[in-house]
Amino acid sequence: MSGARICETDGCGKESRLQCPTCIKLSIDGSYFCSQDCFKANWAVHKAVHKKQRMKDHMAKENANPWPGYVYSGPLRPHIVSPKREVLPEIDKPDYASDVKGYPASEMAVRGSTQIKVLSSEEIEILRETCRLGREVLDIAYSAVKVGVTTDEIDQIVHDACMERNCYPSPLNYHQFPKSCCTSVNEVICHGIPDGRPLEDGDIVNIDITVYYKGFHGDLNETFFVGKVDEGSKNLVKVAYDCLMQAIDEVRPGVRYRELGNTIMKHAQTNGCSVVRTYCGHGIHRLFHTAPNVPHYAKNKAIGVMKPGHVFTIEPMISAGTWKDRTWPDNWTAVTEDGKRSAQFEHTLVVTETGCEILTIRPEQNRRGHFLDQLDKENA
Repeated sequence: MSGARICETDGCGKESRLQCPTCIKLSIDGSYFCSQDCFKANWAVHKAVHKKQRMKDHMAKENANPWPGYVYSGPLRPHIVSPKREVLPEIDKPDYASDVKGYPASEMAVRGSTQIKVLSSEEIEILRETCRLGREVLDIAYSAVKVGVTTDEIDQIVHDACMERNCYPSPLNYHQFPKSCCTSVNEVICHGIPDGRPLEDGDIVNIDITVYYKGFHGDLNETFFVGKVDEGSKNLVKVAYDCLMQAIDEVRPGVRYRELGNTIMKHAQTNGCSVVRTYCGHGIHRLFHTAPNVPHYAKNKAIGVMKPGHVFTIEPMISAGTWKDRTWPDNWTAVTEDGKRSAQFEHTLVVTETGCEILTIRPEQNRRGHFLDQLDKENA
């Protein structure tokens, strides 16, 4: 039939002449339906087309520095950030989730304390489950990493995966952070806000996931390749990964937390990289961030000695150039001062009687990072 299209509703297959009025207004080609019933049935999926087009139109219209006068250190630029996502009412939430300013009252009540909590076996078991769910969410996010996908779309995937597991995405509203995960691209060191920028061939992107489940937080992150990545970036990512794993090998009762920075910095500098000093690993359990502080650079003054039952993260941020950083005017996005790339990996660990258990590990891969799978596919 001349001028007719096939209905967009999955499984329908009928010829269609009715076009979505919003798509016409937004100059979106296609979007035909056979009836109002099919249009309504497909609305939950179809409306995402409008949202994506509006975002593209907004960026095309703005096409300008949102912070006039700000000088960027590298080529990355911010894009539009979509509205904050809603959390299902039945999901258990941390104290900052509903606070207007995202104030973590329980965490701030012990801020500055160097006392490190020793978790019971029952608490560790719940945390083990929490970290397993966090690992599942990160693995799902990784499967979405490809050229053309926006970090906002990845954030939606992360958010939905959290909802399906009855988890609260810990970053959401923490000190008013606007998204459910952090996505740090290229020269972004950490705390990148997911936005409408499509990932480009040759990018590297870190996805940082923390979930809150049954009263406990579990935290992990990995850096991934997008498309074909240059050799320098591959080396940087591998160095960051090796820094983390070598530090983990040092974890056991009696070791001072300050000693981990010596191992990390030695490996980074031996391979021509630097270690960011502004951000560190941290204690984690019922609180998102707490004692101990775990700096990643040598000759630091961290307080504390590892004991069985201590739970904390190690998350070295390794840069190709200077270790110095600066923060975008959004007050979150930390970037390298020289605009060169940075990579990071993170695990949540519990100290055992003889060493440690990596709670956020890929259980079937024996500590292996996804980027190694990407390298294997490339070299196959």
